[in-house]
Amino acid sequence: MPKISVDVPQELLDDLDAHVGDDGKFVNRSDAIRASLRKTLDVLDEIDARHGRLEDDRDDDE
Repeated sequence: MPKISVDVPQELLDDLDAHVGDDGKFVNRSDAIRASLRKTLDVLDEIDARHGRLEDDRDDDE
């Protein structure tokens, strides 16, 4: 899996950390960030679909 590096404001990191760990929803920061990216991309896909900007990835014979 490729690794990336990003600069994150401390306030966002503090908010993220509140959801990580034994009492949190995520095992670690990476897991939380991946989940957030997936959710954001899903929302963007929904917006693009509403505006007719998504290409149909299905075969024509389905």
